[in-house]
Amino acid sequence: MVQTFEVIVRGRLSAELAGALDGFTVGLRDGGVTSIVGPVIDQPRLLALLGAFDDLHIEVISVNPVADR
Repeated sequence: MVQTFEVIVRGRLSAELAGALDGFTVGLRDGGVTSIVGPVIDQPRLLALLGAFDDLHIEVISVNPVADR
């Protein structure tokens, strides 16, 4: 089942990295953090996304499911 998640990371993502997050909405927020919102098909895909941020030394602040509207 596809679930929408919001991942908050510290800092600003490069345009290249933001563009590579196909299907996700990327936006800068107050406080110097970036919000990344999009569908995740399953837990392994979520863990892969978080692992990619870790590999790039991008600090993940929070990961939260987004309620369906």
